[in-house]
Amino acid sequence: MKVDPQQLIDDGYIVLRQVVPPDQLEGLRTNFETLVEKQKIVWERERKPDEKPGGVWTTSAQPRVFFDEVVDAATANTVEFCLHENTLGVSQQLMRAPEAAITLMALMCNPVQDHGPASWHRDIDPTVQAPLKGMQRDYIKNGPGYVQWNIPLYDDSVFWLVPRSYCRPNTPEEHEHLLTRAQEPMPGGIPIELSAGDGVVYSHMGLHWGSNYSTKLRRTVHLGYRAFGGDSYPIVDHFYWNLGFTQHLPAEARARFEHFFQLHQQQSDIIEVTFHAIRDRDAEGFRDGLAKLHPGEEERMVAVVFLSKLANKVHTLKDPEVSKLSIEERIGAISAHRLNFHLYENFAHRFSTEAAESIWQRFSTLYEKIEAEITQSVPDRTSRVMRYQLTDMPANFGVEDFIQSW
Repeated sequence: MKVDPQQLIDDGYIVLRQVVPPDQLEGLRTNFETLVEKQKIVWERERKPDEKPGGVWTTSAQPRVFFDEVVDAATANTVEFCLHENTLGVSQQLMRAPEAAITLMALMCNPVQDHGPASWHRDIDPTVQAPLKGMQRDYIKNGPGYVQWNIPLYDDSVFWLVPRSYCRPNTPEEHEHLLTRAQEPMPGGIPIELSAGDGVVYSHMGLHWGSNYSTKLRRTVHLGYRAFGGDSYPIVDHFYWNLGFTQHLPAEARARFEHFFQLHQQQSDIIEVTFHAIRDRDAEGFRDGLAKLHPGEEERMVAVVFLSKLANKVHTLKDPEVSKLSIEERIGAISAHRLNFHLYENFAHRFSTEAAESIWQRFSTLYEKIEAEITQSVPDRTSRVMRYQLTDMPANFGVEDFIQSW
């Protein structure tokens, strides 16, 4: 399947027909249903005392199965589909990258009772990633480092989006809509009508909406892919899986995931060296590392902001008091997800407490400038909508200014 990467840049999404080969659709439906039943058993076992029987399955508006957690040898085709030319291959084309890897494998399901519409949103938080315009300019100038998919196994028109909204901040009208009518159709929004096996690949930075979480049967494969070696440093640079699950896969598929993990380790090696260059005030070493992580010469400062967020996580995890906390509390301390926390903790093990402290200090001026932007533009940090208002990168503070700030 061939695609035009420029279409994703122009519109922020592409609809593709028969992403699931027709001869695979019934087999995938059957095996995904097996995985749903396995996950329901897990949710029942994990339900809290105050939850209804069934736990997440009976309470969530959109039960979501991370199917790598329940896959077995008999259902391995569900994971193999994520490696198909129509998914991984298309993602690599769109990101124009020498390598691509899967970050996320999930199945979105219908609830057991009507929950109605969700709220319009963007799948980003500029206050914990980077200012919105910086991420958007990076995407436009250097191409996407991450793409997201919805691939329904049954006809689906739940997903709406606002074309081209990924590359600009919210308009005043959109901002007001998000604050007052977030669960209603938005001007400019369109439904994405997908037949069983079709797919939509899109920028997760765009405004989008789950228009109706009803009891109508919904089994929609939700995937994320990141680039390795592309011109930008991916907004989503981590995996929501670990290698343990690959024991259930055929040898060829297992080898693909081992390769993905190796690519991530190689990136971690580069970041480690780059962090030590920052600590040692080695400007040339830092420039070299940054160029490897973000080969595109424009908008490299966005990658520096991403690195500052990682340095903050390492600094937090190396705090002796944080290290005493439970894993759930440590996950919360760095605002991670239970499925990617192990990558952050493993990376933090590469640094001593003293090194983590001095590296974080090198980012202090940048941190203060970002905080000043947040204070000025985000009146309520608890509001997801308000956090989209962090749009501007620090003024007159580029890579060389960052180096001078050490």
